[in-house]
Formats: sequence, structure tokens, C-alpha cells
Amino acid sequence: MPGSVTLPVWLFAVLVLLAVFAAVDRLLIPSVRWYLQRRVGRFIEGISKRLHLEIQPFALTKREVLIDRLMYDPKVLEAAGVRSREHGLPRDVVMAEVERYSREIVPSFNAYAYFRVGYWLARKTARILYRVRVGFTDEAGLTGIDPKSSVVFVMNHRSNMDYILVAYLAATRTALSYAVGEWARIWPLQMLIRSLGAYFIRRNSGDPLYRLVLERYVHMATEGGVVQAIYPEGGLSRDGSLRPPKLGLLDYMLRSFNPEGGRDLVFIPVGINYDRTLEDRSLLRELDPAARKKRLLFVIGTASRFVLRNLALLLRGRWHRFGYACVNFGSPVSMKGYCRNRGIDFRTLGKEERFWRVEELARDLMAEVGKVIPVLPVSLVASALLRRQGKRISELELKAEVHRLVRALAAKGAHIYVPRKDQDYAVAVGLRMLTLRHLAGEEDGLYFIMPGETPLAQYYANAIGHLLPDPPAGAPDG
Repeated sequence: MPGSVTLPVWLFAVLVLLAVFAAVDRLLIPSVRWYLQRRVGRFIEGISKRLHLEIQPFALTKREVLIDRLMYDPKVLEAAGVRSREHGLPRDVVMAEVERYSREIVPSFNAYAYFRVGYWLARKTARILYRVRVGFTDEAGLTGIDPKSSVVFVMNHRSNMDYILVAYLAATRTALSYAVGEWARIWPLQMLIRSLGAYFIRRNSGDPLYRLVLERYVHMATEGGVVQAIYPEGGLSRDGSLRPPKLGLLDYMLRSFNPEGGRDLVFIPVGINYDRTLEDRSLLRELDPAARKKRLLFVIGTASRFVLRNLALLLRGRWHRFGYACVNFGSPVSMKGYCRNRGIDFRTLGKEERFWRVEELARDLMAEVGKVIPVLPVSLVASALLRRQGKRISELELKAEVHRLVRALAAKGAHIYVPRKDQDYAVAVGLRMLTLRHLAGEEDGLYFIMPGETPLAQYYANAIGHLLPDPPAGAPDG
């Protein structure tokens, strides 16, 4: 029978909101989700067609699926059982620890974020700070890599800018997955880094269970064809020279590598150099055992003053970019060919012999990286000034010394980046950078390293020291 129901205004408003929410949840959100997924799918498909090394299905797998695969990997489960028995812990407690490690390590790669947001940020940042150049690329070797191979970029580590610079320059070929230290586990930075495909590692962890979980993830990623980028030095170079390689990640990749399998493992040497490394003074300070460790507020204050000072120079039209940043891509090293030529299979080697073989490979790879480190103006000019052992020299004498170094480097096959293909201009660029930073001084037309700045000048000379026929004069003993 007809009638009416009277409702309070507040209750009517609640019912309307619930109805709207139900309509959005059932009708609008699925449609929007379908539209976005379709658009992202088309974007990824288009990107994959343009890349030489396609994005593999493993990288696009949902993060929760990868975490489950890692947690229930047979070797991880076996190690969890051993931990449970040896320490008298319930298995659920140990598996909770495994899950925590897995969630810490596994990335959540988002191709749209990588190529839209990450690439844009990397490109803008790199080009604002530096004159970015690719000096040398073994195009024939890189083009000849089987797209189904697992590819690993092996690089020297000069600056935290390395991550940004190489990701930007390699974006036309592939998407890189970095191993990132604990420094980047800061909210919300870690969310962005994970979405760009990086995975976090504890570099000095002695926990065997954690090391195994990390090993199995690296194995899964390598077997899945994820293109990775690693720094065998294990950290930034403190004095500018190449550091001895560490074996952890390389060993993880190789101990299960099948030289007769369908997927090759290919290492690409990458050499990086800068006319100015943003962290140079901080890195040198770490070499001084008497230097007091600075507090976080001091570090933040110093960084803020650096940014504000450069902004002030920019506003006054007196700011210069930090010189050249150059990357060289060397010839690929196929592990199938490497194992075949040496008659080895890492899977069958005992622990000691495997480590010896991995160490041998690591030295070979770092030697290849060293060969393709770019020779830049600041390194050349710093080397030339240091070779005069504190003597003051004219610009003409400096140019003659630099030209002599260039000939010696070219004879050893070094890759020299000469701006505008003009060696005199390269000397002017290097000298300007050193004088602007007060590393070099000039009096009566004679140039010299400023008092107290020899270690920093040596830092830049060390970047190419291994390419020179003899060590730069003025280098510290030992």
C-alpha cells in the first residue's frame, strides 16, 4: 500500500554516498583499470619492439608472485629447515624471517614508471649537471648479442650519479636492474627505486640465510633474462683508482650457469668518468683515519649550502655545468665462449676452485672495464700538472705535456674524449674546471696545483692512471 518513509538528512546523505561508492566500485573503477592496463600494455609492447634487449616476462611478473617463488625455492626451504633445527626455532618463525628478507630484496618493476618517469628524471638530471657523452661503443658486439641472453653491465663506480647516467644512456637499448645498497632504503625513495627495477642488498651481511635468499633471487633474475648492472668494486672508489673486485654477485650468477643451456650469460664492460665527481671531497675524507665522522645535520647543511651556492651562481648567469660525463661501452664477454675456451663448468667446481675461477674472471672483467674508462679533460690536465712535481708551467708547456700524454694513451688503445676534436680546447676546458674549483692556480701566466689540493688533483689523475705507461709523478708512495 502507498506510503512514505521519512529519513534524517544525515542518513539520506550516507545512503547516497554508499550508492555512489558502489556504482564507482562496480562500474567506473573496473573500466578505468581496464583502460589503464590496456594503455600500459600497449606502451610496454611498443617499448619492447624498440629495445634490442626486450623486457623479459620475469621482470613483468607481479611482485607477490616473485616473493612466493623466492620464499618457497627448494634451496631456501632447505636452509630454513637447517636454521630451524640448529637454533631450535619454530619453522614459522624462520619462514617469517625468510619472507622479510624476500620482501626487502625483490623489486616491483614498473615499465611505465621506468621509461616515462625514471628516464625523464635521469635525462634531466644528467644533462643539467653535465655535458653527457657516449665516447665509444662496440656497436657490432652489442648488436650481435642474442636477445635471449642474460646480459649484465659491469661498471666501475665513480659516483652515485653512475646509476642515473648509465640508466639514461642505456634506455634506448634496455631497462637495467641495479643492485642497490642500504643507503637507498629511505621512504619514499625506496618505493621509486623498487618501481625502477632495482633490488636492495645488505653488502656486509654475515647471515647465511640472508645470503642464500639473495643468491637465489640473483639466480632467478639471471635465469629469467633480466638485464642487470653491477659494480664489482662493491662501492665508490675513494681515491679515484679502480678497486679490487668483490666476488659475491658474480659468484651467485655463475654457480648455476649452464654453459650448454639455451640462455647465454653475457657481461658488457662499461667505463665511466667525470670531470667532476660530486662526492670527491667526502670520498677522500674517508681515507683519512684521523678525520672525525661528520654528523647527519652537518652533512645535510653542507649539501644544502652546495645547492644554494650553485643556484645563486645560476641566477647570476655565472654557473657552469660540472664539465663532461662520459660513458664507454666495451666488447661483450660471452660466458658460453669463456667456459668453452677454458674447459670449465662452474656448476661442477668445488668451492675453493670455483672462487678461484670467479676471481680470475672478475679480474679479467675489471681489466676490460679499465680499458674503456674515458679519458676526460680534467683527468688529462691534472695528470700533466702532477707530472711536473709542483713546478709552475706555462700554458704552452701544459699543452705540450697534455699532447704527449694523449699520444701515449692512444698508443695503448685508450679511448680519449676530445671535446670538439680540438686538443687545445680540451686543455682549456680541463684547466678552467680546475681553476674554478681552486685546485689549480695561475700567477704570471704560470699554472700549478694549489697548496693542499694535491690529493684531490691526484684523485682525478688516478681515474686514468692505469692507462698511462707509468704512474703520474707526484703520486703518493704505496
